[in-house]
Parts: sequence; C-alpha cells; structure tokens
Amino acid sequence: MTALLDSVLAGLALGAVYALVALGFVVVFKASGVLNFAHGSLLLFGGYLVAVLHDDLGFAGALALAVVATAALAGALDRLLLQRGDPDPRAAHVQTIVTIGVDIVLLTDLSRRIGGDLLSLGDPWGDAVTRLGPVTVADSRIAAIVVSAVAIGAVFALFRYTSWGLALRAAAEDTEAAALMGVRLSRVRTLAWCLAGALAALAAVFLASFPAPGLERTTGQIALKAFPAAILGGLASPPGALAGSLLIGLTEALVAGYQSELHVLGEGFGDVAPYAVMVAVLLVRPTGLFGAKGAARV
Repeated sequence: MTALLDSVLAGLALGAVYALVALGFVVVFKASGVLNFAHGSLLLFGGYLVAVLHDDLGFAGALALAVVATAALAGALDRLLLQRGDPDPRAAHVQTIVTIGVDIVLLTDLSRRIGGDLLSLGDPWGDAVTRLGPVTVADSRIAAIVVSAVAIGAVFALFRYTSWGLALRAAAEDTEAAALMGVRLSRVRTLAWCLAGALAALAAVFLASFPAPGLERTTGQIALKAFPAAILGGLASPPGALAGSLLIGLTEALVAGYQSELHVLGEGFGDVAPYAVMVAVLLVRPTGLFGAKGAARV
C-alpha cells in the first residue's frame, strides 16, 4: 500500500507539471491552429535562464526573469517569424513545420551551452522530504502540485473572466466571425504564445528539481511526454489537457513503481507507456476524452 501511495503522489506531481506544458500546446493550438514542436526548446530555455541567473538574482528573481524572457521569446517567434508568412489558419500546417526548424536551432544552441553538465536551478526546497503518514514525499513534488494548481487555476480564470479569454474562445470557435466582430486575431494569438512560453518556463523548474539530478540538455525532450496528454484530452480542450496530463502522469509513475511486475512488457516500457495510453484511448475516442465531434455538411 505504501508503494502504491508513493506512486500515486509521484504521478499527481508529474501530471501537474505535464499539465503546465500541455496547456501551452492547447492554448497555442486554439489561438493559431499550430502544433508548436518548439515548446520543449522554450522549456529548456526558461530552465537554462534560471540555472545561470539564480546565483546573482536569487531563485525568485531568476524565475521571474526566465518566465518573462521565455514568454517574450515565444511571442517574438510567433509575431516576427510565423505571422510574417501566411497568417491564415488554413496555413497552420506550414507554420507547424516551421516550429520544427525553430526547435532544432534553439536546441542546438542550448545543448552547446549546457554541454554534458547538470545545472542546478537553486530551488529553495532542494532534496528535502516531508513525512505524510506512511509515505515520504519530496518537498519538490508538493511544491509542484501546489504551484501548478495555482497557475492552472489562474489560466482557467484568464480564459473565463477576461476579454482576451473571450476573444480566444471566439477565435477558436469561428475565426472569420471573430475577425468580423472586431477581434484582433494577431494580438490574441501572440498573447497565447506568450502564455505558453511562461508556462513552459515554470514547468522547467519542477522537471529539473529533485529527484531529477538537475537541468540537462535532454530536459526539453520531457516536454514531448506532455504532447500525448494534450492529444489524449482533446487538443483544443484545456480541461482535457488537465485530465490527460494527470492520466499520463499517473500511468508513468505506476509503471515505474511496478516495473518488476511488468518486466514481461520490457525494461523500457515506462518510456512508451504515455504513448500506449494515448493510442488506446484514441482507438475508442478519436477526438480525445474531451474533444468535440465535428459537424460535416453533406
């Protein structure tokens, strides 16, 4: 029972962090129709800034600057690169391919800077642990759950109660009608990219915290595990991203915790488990858990 509780808590913490990343995928897709494959590099960029600046600015100052800088970089990529091409949502597949090139460029430069080092982010919880009944939980996991819950709640409030959130929902529902009603689509999508970048920088802190050894050049690849979560929940559904992330996080933690019992599936099954769950769900619900069925005129 203790092992099960340990795995569940680890899965919830991991799922909460994946939710930050998956929300970034969803927000960008809702605003622009683009699948941002540079999201992992943006995450690595935010984590790298925290790692190199925390000695001078302190952890809080470095994190604040990293969040702002990553948001600005994401917004600049959209405004100066993607929107300089064809801004028509029907050309989103071309912009998606462009993000692959952006990812290669950013990842190459950041990998060169990081090299083979493991960078500490100077987080205040370090390797401290807290005893909760029979379970010992790393403080970093508790912080991940609390901070992610606050950030996700703020994002949902942004969607629900702000004019930008209303404009985003209108644009996602019908781009042409939203434009005719005066919605500034360019501004809406750029702010969506900025929000996604900020969430990625915040997620980087927890992906590199204990029990992880630190930030390394492969940390950004972890963001790709949040991609199945976004697909699983329905790529245009923020609640679906949250539900899918928790499901993926729990699956990954439980598979890792019971690896010895699942040895028949192979030693590396934990790495592919998120994708196996995604495929299994999509076979039953092709639009995802929260995806709406599209109407077609015949």
